[in-house]
Amino acid sequence: MNRISRKIVLFVAALSLTGCIHQELSKQEKFLAAAPRSILIVPVVNKSVDVTAADYMLATITIPLAERGYYVFPINLVKRVLEDDGLSDSSMVHAAPTQKLASLFGADSVLYISIERWDAQYQVLSTKVTVGLHYQIRDGKTGDVIWENRETMVYQPNSGGGGNPLASLVVMAVQAAVTKAAPNYIPLARQANSQALTQYPGRGIPLGPYVTEQQQ
Repeated sequence: MNRISRKIVLFVAALSLTGCIHQELSKQEKFLAAAPRSILIVPVVNKSVDVTAADYMLATITIPLAERGYYVFPINLVKRVLEDDGLSDSSMVHAAPTQKLASLFGADSVLYISIERWDAQYQVLSTKVTVGLHYQIRDGKTGDVIWENRETMVYQPNSGGGGNPLASLVVMAVQAAVTKAAPNYIPLARQANSQALTQYPGRGIPLGPYVTEQQQ
């Protein structure tokens, strides 16, 4: 490759990197401009085959948001109020105007979560557990998207080596069967939520107004 070709390649690469950085900054600027102090977490849309997936997500999303310094409305209270307002189905909630949802609670912003994948794939001697999530925060006044992220977490237990190869194979098969029968999604959901929200600057969200000195 001659000098001219090399310079062209480097220039194109620099432009691509600059574009990616600009996109991330644009996302951050929207969030910072909206400056939400409170976040309303609405029921999760579950596109997976696991009927309990939404419950796992709601059980693990509140703490990382609160630790980032935002007021988070109680999950059970939100669900009850929405049901009283005729919004008992999560798909109906996601289709409703953001401004309407925010006004019911006086929220500055609304967090929508969609579960794209939530499954365990059995592979004889191992089971691969995959969780795919889509996050979106919209401004409570305008309904505009001010932050968005996607996370995919994969967990595949590793039994490690042992002195007896046959015994190791048996252990691996048992572990795979147990994981398939009762996959532990809670750590994956907790890890995905933490990774999606706390990687700032970057894909996460900045610290909110209620963050403590220990959290900074």
